[in-house]
Amino acid sequence: MADPMRIRAQVAGSNATVRVLMNHEMETGQRKDAAGKVIPAWHITEVTATQNGKPVLSAEWGPAVSKNPFLQFTIKGAKVGDKIGVTWKDNRGGTRTDEAVVS
Repeated sequence: MADPMRIRAQVAGSNATVRVLMNHEMETGQRKDAAGKVIPAWHITEVTATQNGKPVLSAEWGPAVSKNPFLQFTIKGAKVGDKIGVTWKDNRGGTRTDEAVVS
């Protein structure tokens, strides 16, 4: 997975809305290829988010999540300049971490 996540975090009042677009194929393990062979499962299993290094979100995902998933959440008390980090892990041991600054 060479493609980075796209993360946007914008303040509105005393909260920040964080939007994340993750690049991942998200195979369920139930589809077959052209030869009729089952395509092995490959999906994100864990997503975490931090604000200035402190955890603010933890989620467990499974094969029902779509390809290139989009995640949106709100952080109370966020300020312009805060660093938001998002990390995902998949069932094959792959991981990705990216950061954005709240604007």
